[in-house]
Amino acid sequence: MKESDRYLKVVEWSEEDQKYIGTCPELFDGGCHGVNEAKVCKELCEIVDEWIEIYKKHGDPLPEPKHLIECSGKFIVRVGILRAQAACLPQTQPRRTVSKKAAKSRPVSLAKA
Repeated sequence: MKESDRYLKVVEWSEEDQKYIGTCPELFDGGCHGVNEAKVCKELCEIVDEWIEIYKKHGDPLPEPKHLIECSGKFIVRVGILRAQAACLPQTQPRRTVSKKAAKSRPVSLAKA
């Protein structure tokens, strides 16, 4: 594995510039751009390799890659009530009936028998 493989490289389309933009935010500011995604990616990899050589030449320690930091993996997602109800398991939702008479004759139980 090359040392540059430790760093996150991002190539994304810019609507404003109408070009692909390549960055490596953990290692340097700025980046490269172009109309061909593959060429931008290749150029970005070369730039990252050059920056690593610059760090070594000056005797500076390489920054730690931030995307490799361990985390709990937990996250919270907030959704509207309708989406939350749709995501519920079927046994937790009350049965829906067509008539009031049927609803009175069959009490709704949330617990499975």
